[in-house]
Amino acid sequence: MEEMPRYCSRCGSGQLQMQIPPGDDRQRLVCTNCGKIHYQNPKIVVGCLAVNDNKILLCKRNIEPRFGYWTIPSGFMENGESAEEGAIRECHEESGAHVKIEYLHTIYSLPQIHQVYLIFLAQVANPEGVHPTPESSEVRFFGASEIPWDKIAFAAVEYALKKFVSEPPSKITYIASLPAHYR
Repeated sequence: MEEMPRYCSRCGSGQLQMQIPPGDDRQRLVCTNCGKIHYQNPKIVVGCLAVNDNKILLCKRNIEPRFGYWTIPSGFMENGESAEEGAIRECHEESGAHVKIEYLHTIYSLPQIHQVYLIFLAQVANPEGVHPTPESSEVRFFGASEIPWDKIAFAAVEYALKKFVSEPPSKITYIASLPAHYR
């Protein structure tokens, strides 16, 4: 889990303490010197179920966590970009793929690790141009029956993949939080 900041980023000298600010209903990090409230909000993860000829692009992770396991191209959204821009960027960074987003496929929350996932269905425009990157030791297209289910990096990715292969891709699959057996 991420370490909590100790000092105020506004005044630089005040220590932060957990307390319920006036008018709020939950504990927040509050500066003991200047009173600034330091909100901590979930991180947004964006990615693509990138497909070509009904095959899904997967990347073998070349970084931790889950080094050597397969995942869809995805990662944390950056400030100043839309969710779609972030998903396109992550797909290119992890696989060299240029994609065209079709629609939002899956939204789900992992409140226990403070993350919200937005996974888009996208078509790969340059299937011959996908390649390993510093983040991926191998990239490959898999048919539904070829997916290495026992080597999928994250339960959230497994969930999105299973939704894609078991249901016709026609609309968004919204889940308020990931089912317990995927956590």
